[in-house]
Amino acid sequence: MAAGDLLTAVGQIQYGNLLIGRGTPYSYKRLSGWAELPALDSGTVLRSGAHGAYPGLLLAQSRTIGLDGLMVRAPRASIGAAVDVLEAGLVPVVDELPLAFWADERGPRLVWARCLRYMLPMEKGYRVGTILGGAVQWEATDARRYGLTERTVTASLPMPEPGLNWGTDPGPESLDWPLSFGAVGSAGGMSATNAGNAETHPVVEFRGPVLRPSLTNLQTGDVLEYDLPLAAGDVLVVDTRAGTVTLNGTASRLYTVTARSVPEQTFTLAPGTTDLLFRAAPESSDPAASALVRYRPAYW
Repeated sequence: MAAGDLLTAVGQIQYGNLLIGRGTPYSYKRLSGWAELPALDSGTVLRSGAHGAYPGLLLAQSRTIGLDGLMVRAPRASIGAAVDVLEAGLVPVVDELPLAFWADERGPRLVWARCLRYMLPMEKGYRVGTILGGAVQWEATDARRYGLTERTVTASLPMPEPGLNWGTDPGPESLDWPLSFGAVGSAGGMSATNAGNAETHPVVEFRGPVLRPSLTNLQTGDVLEYDLPLAAGDVLVVDTRAGTVTLNGTASRLYTVTARSVPEQTFTLAPGTTDLLFRAAPESSDPAASALVRYRPAYW
């Protein structure tokens, strides 16, 4: 099941396969930690010989999300089953699960998080199918919130051009003044639009046959480049968030990075439109080779 697939109404929350909110036995009064800037670690350093400081990087800490005033309502004979479903959806896990929340007309957004704790008071109302005053706490190690829909852009390698016909005889392939150079070419180029307000880390897939594939961010000049041959059917996946480079899903190829390549985790897409360029070694020109970029809009 994809992230947020169960959401049908404003105010609903989906954590993994657990749905909370309208149309379920579970409701709540307050969600904290979602619409707020997470705590930041500052790299600012005081000036030694002057007033003030040198501004440093601001790096977000984890985002803590709290659900307060949790209420569980079910028929007296099935309140235990409703609690079972809730507890099963909130068990501790190793890998973070998608936590999606539909706040308003902008649509759902999500983080990846784990449940750290939950609490269900066992009071008199339990016997009649009502639990009041529960709470849940999640932690998202990546504090950014993301758009629900993953976006993709792709490009193939630029193909060699036949050149200009400088013949003097008129004909359909001869030049005529003034020269028309046609539309701007786009082979090897693509544009990714991050509609959010935070930088987002893309996943890049290079597909063979290609030698020494690279991707360049034309706004920043940052390059990802790997000195290895990819045969037809090979896929080199670069996860810039995790900082991993894997061939065909298993074998690490991080050691093939070239000297002009930046660290993977520094390769991001800024808010707005980023122009990207797919290139390879000069002897690579197979039209079957491609680069695909997957990303989500990111928001603080």
